Amino acid sequence: MIALHNFDAEFQNLDHYIRVITDRIWEQRRIDDIYRYYTDPCIVETPSSVTTAVEDVVNGTHATLVAFPDRRLLCEDVIGCGTPHGGYYSSHRIISPMTHLGDGAFGAATGAPIHVRTIADCWCVGNRIAHEWLVRDQAAIAKAIGVPIKELALRWLEKTSGKFAKPSAPQPLAPFAPHISQAARAQNYAQAYRAIWRGECIAFEALFHEAVHAIIPGETHRYGRAEMVSFWTQCVNRFSNVRFAIEHLIEEVTTEGEVRVAMRWRVNAVSTGNDAFGVANKSVEIMGISHAQWRSGFIVREWILIDEVALAMQLLSA
Repeated sequence: MIALHNFDAEFQNLDHYIRVITDRIWEQRRIDDIYRYYTDPCIVETPSSVTTAVEDVVNGTHATLVAFPDRRLLCEDVIGCGTPHGGYYSSHRIISPMTHLGDGAFGAATGAPIHVRTIADCWCVGNRIAHEWLVRDQAAIAKAIGVPIKELALRWLEKTSGKFAKPSAPQPLAPFAPHISQAARAQNYAQAYRAIWRGECIAFEALFHEAVHAIIPGETHRYGRAEMVSFWTQCVNRFSNVRFAIEHLIEEVTTEGEVRVAMRWRVNAVSTGNDAFGVANKSVEIMGISHAQWRSGFIVREWILIDEVALAMQLLSA
């Protein structure tokens, strides 16, 4: 467990800190605690937006709870690292059962039950979150409420006159260096993703357990090596001129010896039109976060988060 420096004494370690403040803000609906646990300004990056004011975090939380008032944030895992001098990084995987009971960004309330997964990477200093990278599986919400991804993307584009206008992220509010683990499994995972985005999807196969279970965008499940190779082959064939970068890579081992790896990555590429949208020659950016659980040298579970609605918005923008 990652011990903390210059945090409130109640927090035993990084895992405990993330779980407790999430519970207070979301489960207990103590929204004003955002002012206590986030810096102001605070940079929050998603695949479709960048905000810098803590008020934006508060407003976004309120808006989400209007549409999904019974939303839960159930913690599946917190993978972390850090030092007293460089700050602490957490990659927090959440599953949210909720019901579409209110009007909002996803349209008029449908009453549909939803399960949606989110991963939030946070850089934490002095008892506060100063920078957050958040990917939510918006496609899973669209699927659950019966709205095609394309329709939802066009709906959201209408608010910006048909243009996808994500601003560039500002510089961090204090100096910090991204953590890139040199541990063996983390490096194997990173090398496999580099190979994937070079079009060498078969290179990933050797890392998977024969009964690997992966959850991919749309809250869709894949089982076994062949299905994973097929998923990545279809994904990569949608793009050309790929530039792949790893932004954060953590390997953490539990006291029971379980190995988990968290990786945030970014792809800049050009669309080929080899997908349901059929739009070629559009420059796109994908911010993805992946978690992997290892056993006996193989990946037995993987979670891959890409915001397919944000990607569709880029493809369909004017």
